[in-house]
Amino acid sequence: MLETVKDRIMEVYDSLLAGRDPRLKGYLLMESPFSMSAILLAYLIFALYAGPKFMANRKPFQLKEAMIIYNLSLVGLSAYIVYEFLMSGWATGYTWRCDPCDYSDSPQALRMARVAWLFLFSKFIELMDTVFFVLRKKHSQITFLHIFHHSFMPWTWWWGVSYAPGGMGSFHAMINSCVHVIMYSYYGLSAAGPRFQKFLWWKKYMTAIQLTQFVLVSLHVTQWYFMKTCDYQVPLFIHLIWMYGTFFFVLFSNFWYQAYVKGRRLPKNSSQAHNGKANGNARVSNGTSVLSNGSGRHENGVSNGKKHQENGNTLNSKMKKA
Repeated sequence: MLETVKDRIMEVYDSLLAGRDPRLKGYLLMESPFSMSAILLAYLIFALYAGPKFMANRKPFQLKEAMIIYNLSLVGLSAYIVYEFLMSGWATGYTWRCDPCDYSDSPQALRMARVAWLFLFSKFIELMDTVFFVLRKKHSQITFLHIFHHSFMPWTWWWGVSYAPGGMGSFHAMINSCVHVIMYSYYGLSAAGPRFQKFLWWKKYMTAIQLTQFVLVSLHVTQWYFMKTCDYQVPLFIHLIWMYGTFFFVLFSNFWYQAYVKGRRLPKNSSQAHNGKANGNARVSNGTSVLSNGSGRHENGVSNGKKHQENGNTLNSKMKKA
């Protein structure tokens, strides 16, 4: 019984691998799904357990120079991937509607296969995003959305590249690389230090750019459902890409709402005052200065044009004399 089940599983596995594009079998990580799955499993273990445990009693690493080099390198790599996608078909012959995958050995078809693999490989490089978060103890950045995106994307794209490295299914890879040019530019400038902070006023628009990406991806593949005929060879990928775009749109929309509508990630403004009333007295929060002097604490704030002072352990309340 067990032997029969095992034989059946191996038969299905062999049939899956038999349908792969033979042009990519010599590329790194493309021999079988086990190597890339092992890398992603190790990534999950490190991000969720081993990494935080390793850093539990350690100070955050200062990785400024490494992060600048890493982020700017990904800007260059992502820009190159966009260029190669354009030159391999999207700017040189694709209709932007029903574009089948070219499995020939023509120079342009091979160029598309190479850039499809390079895009996949870049997803494994980007796992370093999480490694930097862990080593710098930025645990609040390691959200479900972050982990899911960084693990799910490369795993699914391995199958995509294996079966259809090109055609209309590669549109979302090109758009994703465009977004990453912008995103890693932001990360690079952010890592460069305070003197560049004034150039990062557009931080909150990063999520809007990512949301636009998912809308474009979903709209592009939605065309397929309204075409009378389309020669794209792997319709399953059309359904998966549509679900991918829609699902991540929902996740990133929730992030946008939590971060910027509810204000959990809005930049702090030290000059902003919140006014409230308590026991008939004006109450000031986020005052303009807070001074700590041993046993004394001095807070200055302005509310409705009046100044309110609190000095250390001494609280003076004076009644107006009649």
